[in-house]
Amino acid sequence: MGTGKTTVLRTFLNRLDEDGYRTALIFNPCLSSDELLRTINRDFAIPHEDLSRAQLLEVLNAFLLEQREAGRIVVLVIDEAQNLAADVLEQIRLISNLETETEKLIQIILAGQPELEKLLARTDLRQLKQRILVRYHLLPMDFEDTTGYVEHRLELASGGVIFSASALKKIFRYSGGIPRLINIVCDRALLVGFTEGSREIRGGMAGTAIAEVENSRRGWWKRLWCRLRLAD
Repeated sequence: MGTGKTTVLRTFLNRLDEDGYRTALIFNPCLSSDELLRTINRDFAIPHEDLSRAQLLEVLNAFLLEQREAGRIVVLVIDEAQNLAADVLEQIRLISNLETETEKLIQIILAGQPELEKLLARTDLRQLKQRILVRYHLLPMDFEDTTGYVEHRLELASGGVIFSASALKKIFRYSGGIPRLINIVCDRALLVGFTEGSREIRGGMAGTAIAEVENSRRGWWKRLWCRLRLAD
């Protein structure tokens, strides 16, 4: 949806103290169970090549025990988790079983689109769903947050450009508060402002930017449709 979950994940991981945490972030969830295990071990810089699934789990478990003894918390984050196959999700459940008599050895975060909730509602994945202790749905921003977001990005850029209230209202109505769409439209609006030699992005410029973005999107769909028809 473009509500910024990957940005939130990166910010969260960057704020963790390296002395107290070991982290791994998996971006490509389109993996088999063995490939996922191998990728996890590789990200933790532990043996991962030419090992069976049982050996991969054994190495991972030994690593987790070592980190526990060192007083570190191990965090595994999997982005775009809605694309995981059911058998891979079952493998994640098995990884979550790695524990001592008193505590879990690894904290797992699954992040994904709304389809992830539907996936976890499947009967064959009920055991995994029961293990999920905390859930959070990241919603689009409201108008106040959208305004603050745009102004913050402009402040970081230090370009001396401002967006008028009317421009911000149009951008919010079009984007629905989704950061990805806000970024796209603001980028196009800045280009419009540059061509007109203006450091203030007014409502008309925002409207022009929105129209250009929409034309570009419609053109993309039209090109895709033509390719599909030619393929038939």
